[in-house]
Amino acid sequence: MINLKPEPRTPSASTNNAFSFISKGWNEVRHSADADLQLMRARANSFKNLATSFDRELENFINSASTFSAIKSSSAAQPPAEIDFVKKLQPKLSEFRRAYSSPDFSKKVLEKWSPRARIRIDLSAIRNAIVSEVDEEFDGRERSWRGRGRGRLKFKEFWGEWKWEGEGENGRRKDWEPIRAFKMRLRELERRSSSSPVEIFGSFKNSEFVEKVKSSLKAICKEPQESKDVPPLDVPELLAYLVRQSGPFLDQLGLRRDICDKIVESLCSKRKNQLLLRSLSEGESSVLESENINDELDLRIASVLQSTGHCYDGGFWVDSAKHDWSDGKRHVAIVTTASLPWMTGTAVNPLFRAAYLARSAQQNVTLLVPWLCKSDQEQVYPNNLTFSSTEEQETYIRSWLEERVGFNADFKISFYPGKFSKERRSIIPAGDTSQFIPSKDADIAILEEPEHLNWYHHGKRWTDKFNHVVGVVHTNYLEYIKREKNGALQAFLVKHINNWVTRAYCDKVLRLSAATQDLPKSVICNVHGVNPKFLQIGEKVAAEREHGKQAFSKEAYFLGKMVWAKGYRELIDLLAKHKNDLDDFKLDVFGNGEDAHEVQSAAKGLNLNLNFLKGRDHADDSLHGYKVFINPSVSDVLCTATAEALAMGKFVICADHPSNEFFRSFPNCLTYKSSEDFVAKVKEALANEPQPLTPEQRYNLSWEAATQRFMEYSELDRVLNNDKEGARSSKTNGKIITKSVSMPSLTEMVDGGLAFAHYCLTGNEVLRLCTGAIPGTRNYDSQHCKDLHLLPPQVENPIYGW
Repeated sequence: MINLKPEPRTPSASTNNAFSFISKGWNEVRHSADADLQLMRARANSFKNLATSFDRELENFINSASTFSAIKSSSAAQPPAEIDFVKKLQPKLSEFRRAYSSPDFSKKVLEKWSPRARIRIDLSAIRNAIVSEVDEEFDGRERSWRGRGRGRLKFKEFWGEWKWEGEGENGRRKDWEPIRAFKMRLRELERRSSSSPVEIFGSFKNSEFVEKVKSSLKAICKEPQESKDVPPLDVPELLAYLVRQSGPFLDQLGLRRDICDKIVESLCSKRKNQLLLRSLSEGESSVLESENINDELDLRIASVLQSTGHCYDGGFWVDSAKHDWSDGKRHVAIVTTASLPWMTGTAVNPLFRAAYLARSAQQNVTLLVPWLCKSDQEQVYPNNLTFSSTEEQETYIRSWLEERVGFNADFKISFYPGKFSKERRSIIPAGDTSQFIPSKDADIAILEEPEHLNWYHHGKRWTDKFNHVVGVVHTNYLEYIKREKNGALQAFLVKHINNWVTRAYCDKVLRLSAATQDLPKSVICNVHGVNPKFLQIGEKVAAEREHGKQAFSKEAYFLGKMVWAKGYRELIDLLAKHKNDLDDFKLDVFGNGEDAHEVQSAAKGLNLNLNFLKGRDHADDSLHGYKVFINPSVSDVLCTATAEALAMGKFVICADHPSNEFFRSFPNCLTYKSSEDFVAKVKEALANEPQPLTPEQRYNLSWEAATQRFMEYSELDRVLNNDKEGARSSKTNGKIITKSVSMPSLTEMVDGGLAFAHYCLTGNEVLRLCTGAIPGTRNYDSQHCKDLHLLPPQVENPIYGW
């Protein structure tokens, strides 16, 4: 039978092995030191060879210089002063070299830097000392052991091998002071441990150091305060919070928001009644007495989390590295999808917004507009107007703006690469648009048409780079898409894509009217004003009427880009259906566009009384004399031309449609619900005179009022007042509870996941082309690099290893 029990090892055998290992290490150190000394000698020899070669080069220099001087001047002229200086310096250099290359000098250097042989550790003495101590512990008998080259050596004598010897053989022997103190500590520790081991650790436990460590740990791990006073969450509250936070999923599945609110309210109602009864019986005021069930649930969960000491610092997808505005002034970046001279709403309205936000001087403003290459400019800009540089286009934009606002707008204009899509008749960004706002200025972003800007956005997430992101929805894309081939299917896909990108990239979304789709995080508010020039025209018309002059000499007109979706189809259908009812009615139409030929052909084929004229600025003098502006469009979100016509004091006839909700409060706005009602409104307008605008109505149409509404509904007034984003607090039982800073948000995690998925999908060129993207727009091209003075994309964002 095999015995698996290991044989016992004697203490002396184990100590011999240990000290043989130490001796081996000491020998390796000695060999390494010898190698270093040999290397130093080799380098000293190389220095000697270098000095010898230097002497030879010096002699050659003197000889060649003397020869050159003799050839240059045949007369007995003195050699140059530099040659004499080198000849005088040569003996000193030779003497310096001989002194430092002499054997005595080398010997002194090596003795100075070589290891001192006078400090020795006798390893055999240490080994014998420990073996002797171990033998004493086992046998109980005092032993002695041998030192190297000496007689028998006691334990006390072994420490004497650590000695310092003086010069010569009769050097003074002396114990090393630290070793002596260490020996005394060892003896004291041995004596105390043999008497009472508890005494040693008891003194350590009560020491000041341990008390400081304990207090530091208590500061790190805070104990919950008043946790017993706050009842824990029950199952209905947890379910209500889960339903409320699952809003993104339920919204994508088609479950309406009001149904989710009803579920949350029903789950929280029972708990609310119980807490109200308890607070009333105790004579306390409860935060749950408010009517907002969402705020009640938020504060309830925040109070529970606060009682446990939990503090939520960020989300799974959240990038905490954002712009630090502690230096003072805030910065607002307005990013839009079009630019002058293209007279479209996304070119004009963001320009006015930038001017009026900068006018307050409370924040710095940057307007970021697309730059088109020369070939795209020829297709987009009217009257064959093109620009060879960004400076030239910026000058045009500023002169156009200052002519209309009447003040110097102090804001910055920057450009990002863009390409024109003929199919979509819009400009698509090329590359990562967010990179054209420097990180030091990345504070607040206003995305004009956020869905348009982010359809193919492949870059940094806006909400990660900026502290607050506001989207302004200008266009009803679903209405335009439904008019195309397979429009219903395309509209379904675009609807969900718009939900996706606005949820992922915006903190707040403003819809100009209810004509747009119901987007996440959105509110409805008209944040657009009219050009001050139109208000001045209206004031002039009102003054002429007060003096008895005739302000309007013409009847009706329509102005808009000549594409079917801008209301031309509705206009032709209405006039064709009631051709006999409006026999004497004549309408002037101003506009240019891709569908101009088809529109004019259709009107001519129906023999309609329409007079087509070239498009022009709405503030043109030729349009001041018209009394009635007709706009039957139902595809607009908020028609700028309608607001301008009202500002000029005209009648406006428009459809009873959500896009015209803002204008209904004006008495000169006549809305119709049917084609017969349209005829009645036209006759009413032609038979009467419009009412002058009141000061309040003029203010509501102005950009000052629009900017004020924008600041309020976008929550910029709160953000600019240095409030922490999303932080809502309430006071309950004399204690302030802040909600969002202490609560994790499932919505933020979902939004971050959607942004990451969108980034991955838009990085694939095949998927981009399948969804209608312009080829090569994932990055800007070489022409954009030349026009905007940019580095190539592969330099800006290198991919190593490809």
